[in-house]
Amino acid sequence: MKLDKLIGDRFKERPSDCQIDSHALMVRGGYIKYVANGIFSNFPPLKRVTRKIEQIIREEMDAIDGQEVMFPVVMPASLWEESGRYTSIGSELLRFKDRNRQPMVLGMTHEEAAVQLVREYANSYTKYPFMIYQIQTKFRDEARPRGGLIRVREFTMKDAYSFHTSQEDLEEYYKRAHKAYENVYKRCGCDNVISVKSDSGMMGGAVSHEFMMLTPIGEDSIAICKKCGYTANVEAAPSIIRNTRDEVSEELKEVNTPDQHTIEDVCSFLNAPKEKSLKAVVYQKNEDDSFVVLFIRGDLDVNETKLTNFLGGDIHPAVIDEDCGLAAGFIGPVGLKINGEHVVLFDESLKNTNNLVCGANKVDYHLTGLDLERDCPGIEYHDFAKAIDGGICPECGETALTISRGIEVGNIFQLGTKYSKSMGMTYLDKDGKEQTPIMGCYGIGVGRLAASVCEASHDDFGPIWPMAIAPWQVHLCAVRSDDENVKAAADKLYGDLQAAGVEVIYDDRNVRAGVMFSDADLLGVPLRVIISPRNLEEGIYELKSRDKKIEEKLDPAKAVERLKDLIAELMK
Repeated sequence: MKLDKLIGDRFKERPSDCQIDSHALMVRGGYIKYVANGIFSNFPPLKRVTRKIEQIIREEMDAIDGQEVMFPVVMPASLWEESGRYTSIGSELLRFKDRNRQPMVLGMTHEEAAVQLVREYANSYTKYPFMIYQIQTKFRDEARPRGGLIRVREFTMKDAYSFHTSQEDLEEYYKRAHKAYENVYKRCGCDNVISVKSDSGMMGGAVSHEFMMLTPIGEDSIAICKKCGYTANVEAAPSIIRNTRDEVSEELKEVNTPDQHTIEDVCSFLNAPKEKSLKAVVYQKNEDDSFVVLFIRGDLDVNETKLTNFLGGDIHPAVIDEDCGLAAGFIGPVGLKINGEHVVLFDESLKNTNNLVCGANKVDYHLTGLDLERDCPGIEYHDFAKAIDGGICPECGETALTISRGIEVGNIFQLGTKYSKSMGMTYLDKDGKEQTPIMGCYGIGVGRLAASVCEASHDDFGPIWPMAIAPWQVHLCAVRSDDENVKAAADKLYGDLQAAGVEVIYDDRNVRAGVMFSDADLLGVPLRVIISPRNLEEGIYELKSRDKKIEEKLDPAKAVERLKDLIAELMK
């Protein structure tokens, strides 16, 4: 490929609307074109990257007995009504009617389509187990697209679905899929991807893992134990707090705290540490706007995923007015009165506590000396808090948790019978009895993985693509292509590399060397060969790697073989 024929422009300036580096570099380097909020077109360099990622994925899925299929992007609403998700999923699912006024949806995931495809075929235990997968365009009407390809509305995804006759068989296959995912990331050059336990969310299922690429710009928080290696998404990580009661419980007293609404304000006003306070966080259920009052230790935050899982439905921050009976900023568990339907919950961080500061349910007043066992007997505690940095590991029990940031680049779920049962998929076992198959689900976002690699591997000048997924393997620069000798040598090397099966992008434009090298940085090709009048005078070609780890002089007669050897080495 000659660079002067490559579609897409490259430029120096960072776009003002790009918040993270990978987004800015992909715009500057001619990888993506904005179409609409969260929707992009791909220029040839990115298409070449994603095509290689897809091929790696295909090879690893085929290696664990996957069979590639293709599901439709558009599906009838009736299919999603069978599973119950047509009404349970919110506005992320794009619903519309076709010209015949039939309700339809755009696929954001394809569990329903997978079951529909095989439920007549897989009617006997002899057909099991099996796995089907696709690499397909999906659409999720994401409320807050961000970061270029990191969080989008339209995206390409590999999703796979396995079907089993026993939980043991699913668990064994789940291990194979987990290993295949590790292989995918390793082959894509991702050394900083870890597997973490996760919350299954709307997908359902009891067991799930996310594969996280560790990076400071990640939107997910990950709990990692420095002692035993435990990992989990903070949404799924238990919060373990060990409290020590004061020897003497003080008398419960009402204290005037004028205009002190927040825990920080109150604790500062009363000269009390935050861990000796109780705060109220108030929500309303989406289904009926009834109130949910959650009490938690003052220095901790609520994990809303845990809360919604406990409640079995979505929530939103409460709108507190005079009619509900709550005194915003002064809510406490003693004497709490709420008008209408409500739920009151207590986090486990409040176990074994006394002498706490809390709201008095009266404007400008708080209580001191709260002892929950004494003042609120009979309450139940549940885990609703986010795990914290320096917290207690649920595996080894050591105070060794650290909280890191990461981008989710894949996920796997043990779905169980959530979809097969609701959609009436059955088979006859060896005794002729009707059974419901057990499912697993396995997803990788292709574009997000490409953008995540760019985010994790770049410098100020452009991406540094791993050899396995780089758009090209060699970037050939003919500096001073108006020089006949330079042009002839570069043309010959270009032809020889192509004949040897090397993927090469050839820049023979008559432009300044700075412009040429700037474009090369933005394309991020692993190996760069420079042919210039000065190099030819020395009888050599100049070789540099994009990551600056390789810099050597090439013998023109051995250049092709040396480059092939380096490519093979870097592919490992």
